[in-house]
Amino acid sequence: MQLIDLSSPVDATFWEPDPVTHVTMSPREGALHMAASMREHFGVDFDVDALPDGEFLNNDTFTLTVHTGTHVDAPAHYGTRASYRDDGPRTIDRLPLDWFHRPAFVLDLRKAGTGAVGAERLAAELDRIGYTPAPMDIALLNTGADRHLGTPAYFSEFAGLDGSAVHYLLDLGVRVIGTDAFSLDAPFPHILRTYRDTGDPSVLWPAHFAGRDREYCQIERLANLDTLPRPYGFTVSCFPVKLARAGAGWARAVALLED
Repeated sequence: MQLIDLSSPVDATFWEPDPVTHVTMSPREGALHMAASMREHFGVDFDVDALPDGEFLNNDTFTLTVHTGTHVDAPAHYGTRASYRDDGPRTIDRLPLDWFHRPAFVLDLRKAGTGAVGAERLAAELDRIGYTPAPMDIALLNTGADRHLGTPAYFSEFAGLDGSAVHYLLDLGVRVIGTDAFSLDAPFPHILRTYRDTGDPSVLWPAHFAGRDREYCQIERLANLDTLPRPYGFTVSCFPVKLARAGAGWARAVALLED
């Protein structure tokens, strides 16, 4: 079986609207920290030089949002209203695991430019590749945005979906939609310009707000979709980290292809 990594890294050297901090504790610092903890919590003095090389274990502390790197958005991310559930939208820890290990297909939107793609474009692409999605398939959108990863252009130059496109995929039975872009919606500047020019509130983040009426998840900030050797006939595994009561969770997305 061939495994293809579809995840982008969390990297504190990348440009991010919400910067990531990464603090490393060296193995020597880990030894000193362990000794101080032993003294504080158990009243035991420990000579760190008794350890091999005078070192214990290293550690890393990251400070970041749950929407940094490849992550799965839960319905709770889209707002407090969920017309489909009396108890409100589910957080990331409450979603069914079987949503996140499913057959998948990828649609090529690299020539769509910057802006919002409609249902007609997705239907034409499915017709081009000759595939009819099955219920619960994972849909992947290859916009080519990951070529800008780590730069400001990553957040402003990509194709997103409009409301019709999201509902089109959900009507096919899709419950997880993934993109290699920063957002499943069009870039923020494009949305705000369109709203300023039209005054139409339906252009304001329609892909996300569709989740207030229909339960589904997004995977944002995928990578390497252009390395998939075929547009369907593979499985994607993208289990989100079980963060209690959170609106999203980081994921290591992987495509599994039988030889």
